[in-house]
Amino acid sequence: MLEAPPAHPTFREALRYWFRLGWISFGGPAGQIALLHRELVEQRRWFSQPHFLEALNFCMLLPGPEAQQLATYLGWRLHGWRGGLAAGSLFVLPSAAILLGLSWLYMVGGHLPWLAGLFHGLSAAVIALVAAAVLRLSRQALRSPALWVLAGLSFVALCFGKVSFLLILLAAALAGGVGHRFFPQQFPASGRAGPSDPPRAPALVLAPPSAPTLQRSARILAIGLSLWWAPILAAGLWLGWHSAAFQQGVFFSKAALVTFGGAYAVLPYVAQQAVDHYHWLSHSQMMSGLALAETTPGPLIMVLQFVGFVGGWQHPGSLSALGAATLGAVLTTWATFAPCFLWVFLGAPHVGRLHQRPALSAALAAITAAVVGVMLNLSVLFASKALYPLPGGALDPFIALLAPACFLALHRFQVKLLPLMAACAVAGILHALLRAA
Repeated sequence: MLEAPPAHPTFREALRYWFRLGWISFGGPAGQIALLHRELVEQRRWFSQPHFLEALNFCMLLPGPEAQQLATYLGWRLHGWRGGLAAGSLFVLPSAAILLGLSWLYMVGGHLPWLAGLFHGLSAAVIALVAAAVLRLSRQALRSPALWVLAGLSFVALCFGKVSFLLILLAAALAGGVGHRFFPQQFPASGRAGPSDPPRAPALVLAPPSAPTLQRSARILAIGLSLWWAPILAAGLWLGWHSAAFQQGVFFSKAALVTFGGAYAVLPYVAQQAVDHYHWLSHSQMMSGLALAETTPGPLIMVLQFVGFVGGWQHPGSLSALGAATLGAVLTTWATFAPCFLWVFLGAPHVGRLHQRPALSAALAAITAAVVGVMLNLSVLFASKALYPLPGGALDPFIALLAPACFLALHRFQVKLLPLMAACAVAGILHALLRAA
């Protein structure tokens, strides 16, 4: 007897899941996307595999954190605009609250040995999480030799050629679209089951979304732009157009438009402007913020909130240091994520029509394959920084032993995420205390 599709989740049921997701979404975009896939496709069956991949391909095209935008789209698909707002907001708010507290602790407490040890242990778990997630995503997205080649070429281009992610994206899209015309087996349309895809239980049957209209797009654009810029302009009117808060709102709004390829792709631009042009923080503080963002749930682009917090703290103007820092953090986070909702709500009705254009769908599948290589490059970059924390320095034996053990625990023994993170945090604290003794 065939298994029946699941019942449509209520808004309260979905809200509970989105709230839980915000607290456990570790591992960067690869880990977060894999977590969404495991929960919503394999376990809950709220979405089919083709629909999930179509949504993923769509979000990969947008500037901003793709995992947060994917959650926003999936929430919209289940419960309309309120579902999208709930999913996208709850994906960010836990991370924002945790990072706000950690940023304050960093500014007032300095480099506490136990806190540094905690982050040290967590970095080993994050290396393992990202490695396991990239492995899972590659199995889902790389369904032909040509797609494997695209992933490999994107990795090499970023790792050795320092090619722009946007150029890699455009090249992959061109290869997928043209390749599908002449070699459809090598460049299949996204979401189409391949011969190696395992059989799946039927997923929830969703009603097709309403057709997009010009009036709808104009209304969303007007509302989205107004909400995006209103707090930033209010900060300028209140504190002055040369205040750190207003400048941060404008700068990070510009950064939100070029955030293709994840946080690491935009960090060089942000660091150059925030450190060398605006002098909001130092290079060492920038690296500390990256370490904090790596060890909190949510998208890695949350490191920008740390930049806003420290910039406000060190340039308070007429406000107190804590008040200016909190305002800077809030405005930075708003300017980073408000555009994400705008892009998703504008384009969401078009996602279901991707399968009607096989060449475009194949181009998006090729983009997904290229992004696997990009994620692998980011994984290698983060692992190398954790294994060799100082330029030209020696190997960190603690990370070299703990990271592979975490990977085996996740990949081979299916250890749950939160116990693993807790164990790594405790191990890091004990290691730091033993070194200090």
